[in-house]
Amino acid sequence: MREELMTINPFEFRTVPSMEMAWGGAKRIGQIIAARFAARKVLLVTDAGLVKAGMIAPIAASLEAAGFSVAIFDKVVADPPESVLYGCVEEARQVAADIVIGLGGGSSLDIAKLAAVLLSSEQSLADMYGVGKVQGARFPLVLVPTTAGTGSEVTNISIITTGETTKMGVVSPELYADFVLLDAELTVGLPQVHTAATGIDAMVHAIEAYTSKHKKNPLSDALAREALRLLGRNLIAACKEPSNRDAREGMLLGATLAGQAFSNSPVAAVHALAYPLGGHYHIPHGLSNALMLGPVLRYNAQAAAPLYAELADVLGVTGSGDATARSEYFVAHMQVLMDESGAPRRLRDVGVTDNSLAMLAADAMKQTRLLVNNPVEVREEDALALYREAF
Repeated sequence: MREELMTINPFEFRTVPSMEMAWGGAKRIGQIIAARFAARKVLLVTDAGLVKAGMIAPIAASLEAAGFSVAIFDKVVADPPESVLYGCVEEARQVAADIVIGLGGGSSLDIAKLAAVLLSSEQSLADMYGVGKVQGARFPLVLVPTTAGTGSEVTNISIITTGETTKMGVVSPELYADFVLLDAELTVGLPQVHTAATGIDAMVHAIEAYTSKHKKNPLSDALAREALRLLGRNLIAACKEPSNRDAREGMLLGATLAGQAFSNSPVAAVHALAYPLGGHYHIPHGLSNALMLGPVLRYNAQAAAPLYAELADVLGVTGSGDATARSEYFVAHMQVLMDESGAPRRLRDVGVTDNSLAMLAADAMKQTRLLVNNPVEVREEDALALYREAF
């Protein structure tokens, strides 16, 4: 039987130039990066929780032993506002930092990325919001994730909270780091609910990249498939056996590959509906994605069933039948994974009130950057129906 010839649509693929995966690598970060960069005045961007947990001291010691001076900025919070970013840049200027290292969850990495840009740019932050608006160079940038989730270490995106409940994104090639260190040992202490939520977040990235409407391409597809395979195989083990090295490494690599996929083939309605939940209820990003995933998958299946059927094969989901049937098995399998992971499953379980759903739906409509990528159009009444289903 002759293989069908497939026309490959023109596409561009970008990612970070270099990454290294090493268990325990963070403890040797000084020697790992000393040869890569001439800069020696580090601003280490992280959060107070990691400092308190004792994770930062050995990393700072390794840097100092390798000849770096280290200033630590640990004021990053979840859904960081602009004021945190400005405070970070101010601290970097005070110590004349010439290289930025972001170490932590997605919020710390996002702040580090933008700080590295603002330190060398005359451009205002307000002018950077949107796609492709960043001008000029940035300081050297190293990113070290401590969660297997956002993929922020390999994306060109930073999300900042700009008002009481609104978030804005800066999307630009300048936000790709120079070097990424993947040390899954840093994720071992993550509580189960964070392991579950960030792991599902990463699976959402892979799924949405695979079904993205305009920029889906063979490279992002390959990364999304491998990401989903790794994440699907390791999620429950990582949740149930926190110090299982193989599971932790599989999750971290899977999350990074998913980040590379969605950075080039952007996410869509799951994220668009998740952001208002973060804005109004401060539900962590990974968890808000997990809460919206089931309803959006079922809604998108009207167009994306053939692709979901392919992903069912990637996850080794049993059950036969045509694409529609396989797609339904895939959605059911994702539900089971989420149930077993121990993450909360309904909006009402995390404090969302019934009378706020219309407001959330109106807010989700502002996420046009994401909604254009969805395989099926989402109108305000559709968004409301999806929130009701998740409630």
